[in-house]
Amino acid sequence: MAQNQQRRGPAGHGPGPMAAGEKAKDFKGTMKKLLGYMKRFLPGIVLVLLCAAASTIFSIFGPKVLGQATTKLFEGLIAMLTGTGSIDFNAIGQILLMLGGLYLLSALLSYVQGWVMSGVATKLSYSMRTDISRKLDKLPLSYFDRVPHGEVLSRITNDVDTITQTLNQSLSQIVSNVTMMIGVLCMMLSISLSMTLVAICVLPFSIIIVGVVVKKSQPFFRKQQEYLGHVNGHVEEMYGGHVVVTAFNGQDGSIEEFNKLNDDLYHAAWKSQFLGGMMMPLMNFVSNLGYVAICILGGFLSLNGAITVGDIQAFTQYVRQFTQPITQIANISNVLQQTAAAAERVFAFLEEKEETPDPENALSPDLIDGSVAFAHVHFGYVPEKTIIHDFSAMIEPGTKVAIVGPTGAGKTTMVKLLMRFYDVSGGAILLSGYDVRQFARGDLRDSFGMVLQDTWLYNGTIRENIRFGRLDATDEEVLAAAKAAQVDHFVRTLPQGYDTVLNEEASNISQGQKQLLTIARTILSNPKLLILDEATSSVDTRTEVAIQKAMDELTKGRTSFIIAHRLSTIRDADMILVMKDGDIVETGTHKELLAKDGFYASLYMSQFADVNEE
Repeated sequence: MAQNQQRRGPAGHGPGPMAAGEKAKDFKGTMKKLLGYMKRFLPGIVLVLLCAAASTIFSIFGPKVLGQATTKLFEGLIAMLTGTGSIDFNAIGQILLMLGGLYLLSALLSYVQGWVMSGVATKLSYSMRTDISRKLDKLPLSYFDRVPHGEVLSRITNDVDTITQTLNQSLSQIVSNVTMMIGVLCMMLSISLSMTLVAICVLPFSIIIVGVVVKKSQPFFRKQQEYLGHVNGHVEEMYGGHVVVTAFNGQDGSIEEFNKLNDDLYHAAWKSQFLGGMMMPLMNFVSNLGYVAICILGGFLSLNGAITVGDIQAFTQYVRQFTQPITQIANISNVLQQTAAAAERVFAFLEEKEETPDPENALSPDLIDGSVAFAHVHFGYVPEKTIIHDFSAMIEPGTKVAIVGPTGAGKTTMVKLLMRFYDVSGGAILLSGYDVRQFARGDLRDSFGMVLQDTWLYNGTIRENIRFGRLDATDEEVLAAAKAAQVDHFVRTLPQGYDTVLNEEASNISQGQKQLLTIARTILSNPKLLILDEATSSVDTRTEVAIQKAMDELTKGRTSFIIAHRLSTIRDADMILVMKDGDIVETGTHKELLAKDGFYASLYMSQFADVNEE
């Protein structure tokens, strides 16, 4: 299907699903969902956790072994001073060799852990973005009407990056730090119970600090992610409409709005980072107090011969290692808050209500012969406001139908219903006697060729943009469609011809040329039914005449729906449906409607009156 539609949320819409200042709704629930999502990567995660635990265990024995070497050296020095012996360098060498082996093995396991975790994080990012991409194809058009594109882009980029990066850094650290705390505690108990009890007294103060800081900082981390989405949405919207903003001198208003959004992001970000940054200094302060107390107690025990010098050295190293995991876990808790905030936004998007699924036994599109029936159709974009009240019409195959009426009458809405961009609220639309909801959406839309007033072209060559109508088309078929749409003559004037690359906004060709390309795309798709929504509105009169001839050839034998404001272009239509306020008020041919001297006649004559006045 040649579809020419730009899905863009209207400017000025409010924020997405989450309102400003809202706290994280369900931290535990979101983390549970995230862990459930990661089950598919369970083998790699288990390997990471095992490597992290083993690496930490090997490193834990390091201070104890080093303490033995210190004790041997101290005892040798005492023996030399008293003349009873010498330093046993062989024993010290063996101990140091064992220590080097432990640290080497720990480093190797740490490397394996980092390598595997990087792969898991990359796969998680790939999987999550793939799910979001698939979700985009399943969301109803109404979602994009209410949510700015920047909000969606922020979830795909910033939020997914936040999740994968923090998990890459934090998951293995949590295991390492927990293992470190347990292992170090066991080693400390094996050295001195009294000194261990002093070290443990630090824990309650550390837990209180972590709890207070986490409680205070969590809402700001949530706001930071949310406001980042608002800023991205505004920037994307203003960039896309830069020409219009500049033409209407809207720069000051745009900058003012950006400054407001950016200011909100700034305040949320610095508060979250400030509160999160307080964690380390406070934890260091508490741990240093405990460290001083342990040094004093250790010196006293050493003087009384209750503990060796090497054990004191090992214990002081273990104290540092004991408090360090607490500090790191506290910092990780801040990171996990940001991860939860990002994950909450991603899962909220993935849980958005999708389009109703296609029927299991969908009808074959071969049944579509071109006949269309609107049977008492009712519709409203929002349930409380109906804009199509009671639309009924019968169209035979091969009929050229023009839909006319003032702005807001519901003309384009009827086309969107016909292609199932929206489903009717009441009544039914029938193709060849079958409800359109009995066909799969993809099959249904393949039967239509569509050209809208707003053109859509993507960053690629002109040849590729035309071939978008039918991806398996040959170069010869693309050229034939281009000639039929009056495209060939202007394309050949370009330096690279059909290989000319259109930029992201296709601003390196004129608006009229854009429209010609979308018409060529439609011709190439060779559809059973045609929808032309102001298809010639962006071309000059001379080009319009040429296109009209191509359209006349294209519409032969095909049911065609032509939406037009210039009534002179639809005089030869087989049927004209005149719409007003969501209802069909008149039906007939051009001559019949003029003879009725009703609403259509007044519309037609008003256009000529405008021309005469000019």
